[in-house]
Amino acid sequence: MRWLALYLRSRQVPAAFAVVVISAVAVWALARDGGGSGGGGGGAGDPRLPVLVLAAGAMAVSTGLGGQDLALDRTAAIRWVPRRAAHVLLAGAVVAGVLLTVQAMGGADGAMGTTAFVVRDSAGLTGLVALGAALSGGQYAWTLPFAWLSFSFFAPPATSTPMQVATWMLLPPGTAPGTWTALVLTVAGTTAYAFAGPRR
Repeated sequence: MRWLALYLRSRQVPAAFAVVVISAVAVWALARDGGGSGGGGGGAGDPRLPVLVLAAGAMAVSTGLGGQDLALDRTAAIRWVPRRAAHVLLAGAVVAGVLLTVQAMGGADGAMGTTAFVVRDSAGLTGLVALGAALSGGQYAWTLPFAWLSFSFFAPPATSTPMQVATWMLLPPGTAPGTWTALVLTVAGTTAYAFAGPRR
């Protein structure tokens, strides 16, 4: 069990978790005070608020995708592939779970997105930071979700399939381009990070 505690500390998991919780609570409070729920659940309100929370959470956990010593990560006599994959998947689950828990505890289930919406976007964004870590290293893993989020916020209405793919994180749950894009990003990012690890 000691190795797990050391691993979590070396990956800055406690600090990242604190950021995830604080960002979820802060944006939920702003949405509640400002009437951001739009009077409906999930897609009825502005999807940018829950996406902002999930992107902030994914970017926060991205700090733990690079270890203190990359050479040690690559040469240690342990099986890194399943550990890296589990790290990414658990990080995505935590980011989604925190937002859903904050909603439930605040008595506003669905105000910041339905469960399907939150799970889809959390999985896709976490896969995106994992892909960023594999391509650019842990310290720059946040750049991919940040760039994609920025584009999505200012993109024109998604009237074509390519634009729906480009703005997948803002689409209602159950939209095929949004679901498939999130799935591809999750699988590609998790696989790339699990096998290649963070870039030096």
